[in-house]
Amino acid sequence: MRLAHIDGRLAIKGPQGFFDAAEASRGRFGPDAQTAFADWEAFSDWTREFLASPAAATAPPVGTAAGTVWGPPVPRPAQIFAVGLNYLDHIAESKLDVPTEPAVFTKFRTSLTGHEAAVTLPDGLVDWEAELVAVIGRHCHHANRETAWSYVAGLTVGQDLSERRLQLTGPAPQFSLGKSHPGFAPLGPELVSTDEFANPDDLELGCRLEGGEVLQKSRTSEMVFDIPELITRLSAVCPLLPGDLIFTGTPAGVGGARTPQKFLAPGDVLVTWIEGIGTLRNPMLAP
Repeated sequence: MRLAHIDGRLAIKGPQGFFDAAEASRGRFGPDAQTAFADWEAFSDWTREFLASPAAATAPPVGTAAGTVWGPPVPRPAQIFAVGLNYLDHIAESKLDVPTEPAVFTKFRTSLTGHEAAVTLPDGLVDWEAELVAVIGRHCHHANRETAWSYVAGLTVGQDLSERRLQLTGPAPQFSLGKSHPGFAPLGPELVSTDEFANPDDLELGCRLEGGEVLQKSRTSEMVFDIPELITRLSAVCPLLPGDLIFTGTPAGVGGARTPQKFLAPGDVLVTWIEGIGTLRNPMLAP
């Protein structure tokens, strides 16, 4: 099952492309994409039944016109968790010790944006961080590794864009502020339910500059703390709510760790992909 947020409305991918969830369900679900997570089990059951029916083949497609706006598939999460230092190669390039607990911070909700959305670069040094993002599908508190995946509605592609000057301003670093400028959390274009993956713990991910070099390329199996472990440890402290996001960390290749350092510039187009999910594209604009 694949969901998207197209022209401000919840859409489901069917045989002919995406179709409008509210129209297909005759108002039972949608059009607000966030409402899909309020009762994810009921929404999932209806979607699978509809996709298996003849009606799915005749549902009018959406998102085909010029000027289509792809919003983040989860537009208003209650909580956004993000994890730093979660790939060994990124830890090595950062010249830091391997953490014994996940390094957790947050990105504020106003930083969310979608596929093809332009990001206005603030003054500073803006870096890229390709990330797999897990979306919570039901209330979760004190989960364990054996049950953790059952709380995940799906996975999507994310970028944890980071302005390094503010992020590293001390004496206490400003991770959340440095990573929360408008547009600093591109997400999408699709949310893919976990049953679509043969192995959701091992997916290729990376990012590149359009027409240029590959900046990052790795596999999610290289995480220090995988998704079940992150859900277990986060939910031991904070109840996780339907629609919450977990940015799971980035592999090696960030610009700030290079010699010489390299950062995003106006005119760059950042392309981020994850195997089995899709490709997220975001142009960078001058202030």
